[in-house]
Amino acid sequence: VQPNNYSTFYDDQRQNWSIMFESEKAAMDFSKQVCIAKCNSSPVLDSVLYQDLVLGEGQGVEGGDSLEVAYTGWLFQSNGLGQVFDTNVNKDKLLRLKLGSGKVIKGWEEGMMGMKKGGRRYLIIPPAWAYGAQGVAGRVPPDSTLVFEVEVRRVKLVKEGSGSDGQSVSSRDSPAPSPVPNSDGFSAD
Repeated sequence: VQPNNYSTFYDDQRQNWSIMFESEKAAMDFSKQVCIAKCNSSPVLDSVLYQDLVLGEGQGVEGGDSLEVAYTGWLFQSNGLGQVFDTNVNKDKLLRLKLGSGKVIKGWEEGMMGMKKGGRRYLIIPPAWAYGAQGVAGRVPPDSTLVFEVEVRRVKLVKEGSGSDGQSVSSRDSPAPSPVPNSDGFSAD
């Protein structure tokens, strides 16, 4: 998705197309449908599918970086969005996580790499990269494919370099603006 409500893509003949939408929301909705279509056209979903909705600013996150995210998670049912099983969008607390620490599902670790502060991304996560055959009692049935919309609100990048002591670490704290949550917000557990 490009600024000014444009999306650009290549077709199967490698021809480039651009589409202009009436609003940023229409452009994001289209991008979500593209991601769902990619999922439904895959014979086997064996990795995380993602589609950027808003690119964000700054440097892309990598393993070791700390994030604060707002999210919504849906079950993928009948080739589309099913019920919401988790969200923190209208709650006071953002989810804090450190990429690569193994504290969140593998699909998040993979799907959020490269995101930037202020970025929003749509993730479709197969069961093997989520909760697998066990699911989550009362919330996520066994072998469920999950869909998340995640927004990176804050980032703390940790880059290791080699200084005179051989172990210098610099970090940059970049708080993102806190937009007022809207009805089509997202969350994640």
